[in-house]
Amino acid sequence: MRLFGSQNQNTWSNHLPLKLANIVGAIFVMGGNVYTVISPLDVYYTGKETYFTPASWSFFIWPLIHMLLLGTCVYQFSGRGKEIILERIGWRLPLLDFLNAMYIYSWTMQEYRYALVFLIFAVSVVTQIYQEVKATALRNFCDEVFLHLPFSLYHGWTVGLIFLSAFEAFGVDALTEPADAWTKAFVFASFVLLEMVDFAYAYSAVEGDLPGCLAISWYFFAVVVRQTPDRSAFVHWSALGFAIFSLCWIMRCVIGLELKFRGRNNRLGIGEETSRLLGGH
Repeated sequence: MRLFGSQNQNTWSNHLPLKLANIVGAIFVMGGNVYTVISPLDVYYTGKETYFTPASWSFFIWPLIHMLLLGTCVYQFSGRGKEIILERIGWRLPLLDFLNAMYIYSWTMQEYRYALVFLIFAVSVVTQIYQEVKATALRNFCDEVFLHLPFSLYHGWTVGLIFLSAFEAFGVDALTEPADAWTKAFVFASFVLLEMVDFAYAYSAVEGDLPGCLAISWYFFAVVVRQTPDRSAFVHWSALGFAIFSLCWIMRCVIGLELKFRGRNNRLGIGEETSRLLGGH
């Protein structure tokens, strides 16, 4: 009995290095994002302009994600949080923080090819975390707010940033060069792929993945605002068409949530294949 009591007393210190790494990493990355906003470098307005660049205000989704991740760091001290965050996700969360910080640093220094490399690795890690969260059979309210919501937003937003980083690394400067046929083709193809990811979110489960769909729609509409018809009518109207179409997947998720709450376990046609792709059930 004494040994059992000792183990209970040491529960808080279990996984202590990982707990501290999660907290320090979350604070550090949030500080990095704050620095990009208040920095005299003014990176949101002086970086490379591409034909896939969204409006500057769209990047303020990062503070929301990081605030939710601070809640995740608090949630890790609960029994349920320990099971998912510490035992299933493990050291991948601090690794994600490190990769995100390196992406922010490279992007701030306008080293766009390095930023693309770090972002690709970050997306691969957040995809693994996203799948772990989606794979949990039981999800309560705290799971939804501190696990599913932040990592769905994180995943959806960074998928959009992958395309942006590729254009920053290899695309033309929209301020000095007009959009030629190849640029328009690559932009349109990127829109199609992003819309396909949006579709996969919507059919990843009975209820879909509303935060992921919202993150991609947010990106589409931000591109519509930034890429005016004066700059490229083709890019502007293409982005607007895909943005409006993305609202269909949001509606699909809303309907799916209603069906789930009503206890209807039908999959609305498609879901098994995309569910395995994104880790849904």
